[in-house]
Amino acid sequence: MSGTYGPAPATLAGMTVPPILRVQGRRLSPAEFSDLQSLIDAHPDWSRHRVAQELCAQWRWRTPTGQPKTFAARSLLLTLAQRHGLRLPALRTAFRRRPWGLKPPEAASKDEPMPAVVTGDLASLRPLQWHLGRYRSAERERALGYLRGYHYLGCNRPVGAHLLYLVLDAQGRDLAVHLVGAAAWQCAARDRYLGWSGAARVQGLHRVGNHSRFLVMPWVRVPQLASHLLGGLSRRIAADWPAEHGWSLEWLETFVASGRFTGVSYRAAQWQWVGQTRGRTRQEKHHRAEAPRKDVWVYALNRRRRSALAKAGRGGGGQ
Repeated sequence: MSGTYGPAPATLAGMTVPPILRVQGRRLSPAEFSDLQSLIDAHPDWSRHRVAQELCAQWRWRTPTGQPKTFAARSLLLTLAQRHGLRLPALRTAFRRRPWGLKPPEAASKDEPMPAVVTGDLASLRPLQWHLGRYRSAERERALGYLRGYHYLGCNRPVGAHLLYLVLDAQGRDLAVHLVGAAAWQCAARDRYLGWSGAARVQGLHRVGNHSRFLVMPWVRVPQLASHLLGGLSRRIAADWPAEHGWSLEWLETFVASGRFTGVSYRAAQWQWVGQTRGRTRQEKHHRAEAPRKDVWVYALNRRRRSALAKAGRGGGGQ
């Protein structure tokens, strides 16, 4: 998450607040910051989630389908606490749920043995079975378990608008997991490629889905499977996202660790390489590189847009 600040800070009860604070596309004045602190102080029995709900109601902060953006509000509250000393209610750890898809301790017995290796050609696996990992489903539990166990980034509880897929082969063997969620708030390479100004990004960001996790099981060794799965994802997400969330996506994005992966599967699936990240984390605010650089890939879900980009020499992958 990034913030832009004015030059002359004001002080509110020991908290340093710039004249104008910009976080997640919102502008907060010192008076609004003070009102927010007063709201929290006036309701000591409220949880952080309850504060976020009230914030969404007062600011009319909602998704395109009218749902309160409580996760974004929680994220904003944490940023204000970390950077400007906003006093939040204490975490209620006794009531926190275990992450979705994680088995309770009593059910996590011995590690299950690795499944048999899956080899052969792509045709031998078809038709593939795509399962949406809906809440409390067995597919969701398996998919998140795989991401935690085998993806190099792991996976905490998915939040906000997202879709989780577990892909099986014709014999019912688990092959892969996809997780698509909210787009990165800022990405210079992506925004430049899409021709976005700051205002255009605010208006269009909900039309971009972030392919944040892609896992082909380590025991699956089938040539061309990864690019085939990416092609299947683009077709599925175009229909499933509006059915599940109420609005359509126009783009997919992903960030590939360049020192670890080449991105060859994305290139083969006709994604477009648009540059690299600057190596800064969401919480870094001093313009210093603190994370490995990643390659930025995007995919236009609209066929006409893909054709137009290809004719203009801006489609079809490659660096």
